[in-house]
Amino acid sequence: MTGHAADVGTTPVRDAHRFDERALATWMTAHVDGYAGPLTIEQFRGGQSNPTYRLRTPGRDYVLRRKPPGVLLKGAHDVLREARILAALADTDVPVAPLYGVCDDDTVIGTAFYVMAMVDGRVIWDATFPDVSDADRALYFDAMNTTIAALHRIEPDAVGLSDFGRRGNYFARQIARWSAQYRDDAEAGRDPDMDALVAWLPDNIPDDDESRIVHGDFRCDNMIFHPTEPRVLAVLDWELSTLGHPLSDFAYHALMYRMPPDIVAGLAGVDLARLRIPSEQDYVAAYCAKTGRSGIPDYSFYITFNLFRLAAIFHGIKGRVIRGTASSLHARERAANFPRLARLGHAAMQESQPRTM
Repeated sequence: MTGHAADVGTTPVRDAHRFDERALATWMTAHVDGYAGPLTIEQFRGGQSNPTYRLRTPGRDYVLRRKPPGVLLKGAHDVLREARILAALADTDVPVAPLYGVCDDDTVIGTAFYVMAMVDGRVIWDATFPDVSDADRALYFDAMNTTIAALHRIEPDAVGLSDFGRRGNYFARQIARWSAQYRDDAEAGRDPDMDALVAWLPDNIPDDDESRIVHGDFRCDNMIFHPTEPRVLAVLDWELSTLGHPLSDFAYHALMYRMPPDIVAGLAGVDLARLRIPSEQDYVAAYCAKTGRSGIPDYSFYITFNLFRLAAIFHGIKGRVIRGTASSLHARERAANFPRLARLGHAAMQESQPRTM
């Protein structure tokens, strides 16, 4: 979940993710306007769950995203859903990479895939934006805020996404899902802070039941910024996108203010005023202004829910580490941080009172 130097750039295609490169070149000749080889393929280093490749040609570079090979859980790694939302958002105010082609034929390279533009720019891995001038830093935060607000203003029906997910009872369904996963993973153990969240959340769901397109993992390191300007050129990694509650999506993004930077890209403990980063309250107010809201009642519930959800994800990783099915350094770090996230969630729960920010 955090950015690391080891995640930057490309590497030769890993053995487990190799495919028939000539078959891909043949497909691109037939389906991608303007494509002309020869084709050179590299793999991005980052730990995407869907293998991602840089396709180099003399005239233009592309990016390919595919399902990983092997047996997959039902509904997981659905790159065709990613391609669908990229196409749907192409003519909106939400910046996405142009989509060049989609292939649902597993016989071409072994799995479904899509090809999009290679957007040249910067990925910011640290939420303090350390390489940005003090004078410009607030403008980068405003660019992120503007982008997520633009996403949440879109009516799903207007872009052909009315069936992109279930509508209604979003929090009840999510809380039930993650609570069951937590309870069922006996090997990962129980935690009193997490138990308290599981008991409290179902009884404190706000009455409001909005439904919009949500990204699901909206963070600074899932965007490409202009090389020199405070402007978002493309939002990346739409794997978790669905129809859901926009305030849950925004609160997940706003977790950066509460999050220790060694867990995910966060600002906890940072002197915001010195770095000229807007306060959490000002950031929430800016989002409200951009989305036509007078405020966010029960904001602390949305924060609590997202800390619970993230803790449940890390608890699942802990179980896989114990069972030996997730042995990477990142996985072990996340597993070790599960209790900290549960404590943060419990603290937010205790602070939670019906109020408006």
